[in-house]
Order: sequence, then structure tokens, then C-alpha cells
Amino acid sequence: MALRDLSGAVDFTVLERMTGGDDGITEEVLGLFVQQAAMWSPLLDVREDGWRDGVHTIRGAAAGIGAGALAAACQTAETAEKAAAPPLLERVRDALEIALADVAAYRHELLLRSLR
Repeated sequence: MALRDLSGAVDFTVLERMTGGDDGITEEVLGLFVQQAAMWSPLLDVREDGWRDGVHTIRGAAAGIGAGALAAACQTAETAEKAAAPPLLERVRDALEIALADVAAYRHELLLRSLR
């Protein structure tokens, strides 16, 4: 993974502004995002009682790192009626997967920078 692998799903300038460009803080925030995704993504199913909570939490985490498309998909799913939510949750899962790939590529670059 490298920066050339970024899809554009995450606007890392949002995160860099928030962290003041500090690579250590940026890495910490991205690590927390990955943990949040792992913790809450199992709830992205209307058969789970907490599916709205999962979507809401992922939405906030996504907005914080600049994953605008993911945050928007979450917002749409969060406000949907339960019967209409399954395909919307699928879009959230897809957007989350793409965002996580961008995060992995960016974290890889941060690691390489720290070795120099």
C-alpha cells in the first residue's frame, strides 16, 4: 500500500488540519478510526438492535477524518425507516471498506515517514 493507492474516499487534509500536521497524532486518530470501525461495523445490519447507533458512531468518526462519502452514506442510512435500511447499510459497508483501504495506505505512508 502506498499513497498512489488512495481512492480519494478520505480527504486527509481535514484530518491534518485537526491534528496540526503532527504525524503521531494523525496516526493515533486513524488507529482509533480503525478500532471504531471494527467495533461498530458488526451492527450494520437491521437485525441488530443497535444498528442506528453503529451507523451514527461510524458517521461521526468518518466526518472527523475527512471520509465525507462514508459520513453521507451513514447519515442517509441512519435516518431511513428500518424496512428501507438494508441496501443503505450495504452502501455504508462498501464506503467503510473503501475508506479503510485509504486509511491503511495513508498509515503506511506515515510509517515510512517515521523511518526516515
